[in-house]
Amino acid sequence: MISRLSVTIVRACLREGAGGSPTAVLDEVPLSDDERRRVPVRAGTSHAVFVSVRGSGVSLRFFTAEGELPACGHGTVAALAYLADRAGGAEYRASLDAAGRSFAGWAVRKGARFRAVFDPGPVELREPTAEECALVLPTLGVTSDTLAPGARVASVGRARLLVPVASRSALAALAPDFGQLRSACDRFGLLGCYVYSVPERSGRIAARMFAPSIGVPEDIANANSTACLAADLAAQGITEIAVDMGDSLGRPATITASARPVLRLGGVAEVAGVVRELSV
Repeated sequence: MISRLSVTIVRACLREGAGGSPTAVLDEVPLSDDERRRVPVRAGTSHAVFVSVRGSGVSLRFFTAEGELPACGHGTVAALAYLADRAGGAEYRASLDAAGRSFAGWAVRKGARFRAVFDPGPVELREPTAEECALVLPTLGVTSDTLAPGARVASVGRARLLVPVASRSALAALAPDFGQLRSACDRFGLLGCYVYSVPERSGRIAARMFAPSIGVPEDIANANSTACLAADLAAQGITEIAVDMGDSLGRPATITASARPVLRLGGVAEVAGVVRELSV
């Protein structure tokens, strides 16, 4: 049992200064993986990010209540804001490392907030199998009337199913059976399901991420899945997107992605405060 564990709460991927995904960020400390899993639970967040600064490089580890993740997009945005706030100055740049992959990240100060951008890494895409669609889609509540063409299995660290629906209203009406969804995702080794509305001409999209397999029934902001979607849409000529998430949870969030010339993922974050004497 460790007391006085200092945890900083960062609201990642804000929308016009509001909402965002509260994320626990803390310096690397000697904890077991079980203790790390308890940090987001005790902090009241879906995810926790452990940050280790080594010279000019920064190592990141991401945990939910279910265990460690190889990558976390909104967690990376939160970590960059945390590091930039601590460093001071107008701009912060670092070489980040997570799950053995090194990549560039930076944050620019905008008043009390930070605009963070990073390289999410290569995205793997494939067509889902008929069995995957037959077992997973009904658990989401997606029907033939609401489903749009173009479902994909995408991976940036772990695989997830990208599911397009015809409209924002169809997306908002979804009420997944989380028990059945978890069973279906576990069967195919999927992280979860990222359901999104057909892109508007402006590149604006709405999305919801359901991931009960990692202990997050619905994620406020899922940046890595947005990177997967951006990679898929880039092949269709859509190279700039802004994805709205979190509305169904009362915490509006927006994630941006650009595929010109290479894939970059970003969001605005704010250091909300420090929780002390957290025991795990």
